Amino acid sequence: MADTLIVVAVDGPAGSGKSSVSKAVAKKLGYAYLDSGAAYRAFAWYVVQRGIDVQDEPAVIRLLADFDYRIGTDPDGYAVFVGEHEVTQAIRDPEVTATVRYVSRVPEVRSHLVELFRRIIRSADAPGIVVEGRDITTVVAPDAPVRLLLTAEEHVRMGRRSAEITTQTASTVAEQLRSRDRADSRVVDFMNAADGVTTVDSTDLDFDQTVNAVIEVIHSHTARISHGN
Repeated sequence: MADTLIVVAVDGPAGSGKSSVSKAVAKKLGYAYLDSGAAYRAFAWYVVQRGIDVQDEPAVIRLLADFDYRIGTDPDGYAVFVGEHEVTQAIRDPEVTATVRYVSRVPEVRSHLVELFRRIIRSADAPGIVVEGRDITTVVAPDAPVRLLLTAEEHVRMGRRSAEITTQTASTVAEQLRSRDRADSRVVDFMNAADGVTTVDSTDLDFDQTVNAVIEVIHSHTARISHGN
């Protein structure tokens, strides 16, 4: 990573607001933004398109060699590509969502995408980059100068996710959130802040307050860095 690049790593459970908050923070600070979850979704889309059984791990792993993934880092709008296919919207399809939890727990998939994320971070053309997703603070960017765990109580996260997904019942959304948490908890601890990671609990904060709380943490860390502490 370039010495001048400030990396802000944001971790947290499903429904914690990682994506929307991180994107808003990046916009306010003039930073780049990386949605790491889009890569897992894009690979899940690729698995579905190739007709691979998600339970066949060797076949899933073999697909990595041909997985040509690209994503923009402009928080004001970016596109996701797999090869020549623009899949920004397609990776949000229910079939892809149902597949993500299977492919994301394959260690070879995670290590392949971790290296991809690190390359994208190094190539960011901005003063800083906000990178959000599971295991960002501990695996992808453990040396980032700013690392945060964004969380909220489960009932709050479920309420927020239900408000976002209006095409499904609240009970369906809640079960999907719990299922995602259960699946991801097998490969990464996203509920507890690792050493050196600052927790931002947004249970009692609205969106703008959460964005400001995250920016406050960033400013406090970068101020210490600039003073050599």
